[in-house]
Amino acid sequence: MKAARGTFAIFLPLALAFLLSFAACTGHAKARENKALYSDRATKDSSNTWCIAKPSIDNERLQHNVEYSCAQAHVNCSSIQVGGSCFHPNNVNSHASVVMNLFYQTAGKHRWNCHFNATGLIVFVNPSFGNCHYPA
Repeated sequence: MKAARGTFAIFLPLALAFLLSFAACTGHAKARENKALYSDRATKDSSNTWCIAKPSIDNERLQHNVEYSCAQAHVNCSSIQVGGSCFHPNNVNSHASVVMNLFYQTAGKHRWNCHFNATGLIVFVNPSFGNCHYPA
């Protein structure tokens, strides 16, 4: 019986250490994977970052972002007009993402240039599709 207790006393701390190290490794890998996809903040090297609309934001707030961005002199919104390269898909989320990115790029690519009252999201994967090009 004493031998069993001694073995258990050695095994238990080793098993706990193994489980804790495994949990720490998987949590770190998941965080690194998520950081590669998106972030609320731009990194120091923001050369390959884009600003898009958060998918969960209502159309009214996104329409306000479109109107605000397109009212800026340095933002050319012709690509989301009928016949423009980013007109399709013809929905507010897509149009807002295009012009929010144009604003973000021309305003300096600072994280605050993509805030839009907490409706913007900085991504590290190019959101361009088809003929619709998102400048970086």
